[in-house]
Amino acid sequence: MTVREAAFDVFRRRGLTTLFANPGSTEVPFLTDLPADLEFVLGLHEGAVVSLAGGYALARRRPSLVLLHTTAGLGNAVNAITTARVNRTPLVILVG
Repeated sequence: MTVREAAFDVFRRRGLTTLFANPGSTEVPFLTDLPADLEFVLGLHEGAVVSLAGGYALARRRPSLVLLHTTAGLGNAVNAITTARVNRTPLVILVG
């Protein structure tokens, strides 16, 4: 089992089957051939991705999974992450 496969297994066991992302080149290997039971939602800006995941989490009353591009992606998402934190929105955020 690869680290990638193990990560997907953990996501499934935790009910994190929808992945919100604005991927960059470093995330392509992770997202290539995404398993059919995992849903991918593409956002066009990192702040939007975090906000989409936040709304989904609040509607479901369960954590949502976010994948951000390294450094710049995290920087672009800081305001949305801060808002999610203030509102106690349950998110699992992976960077890079």
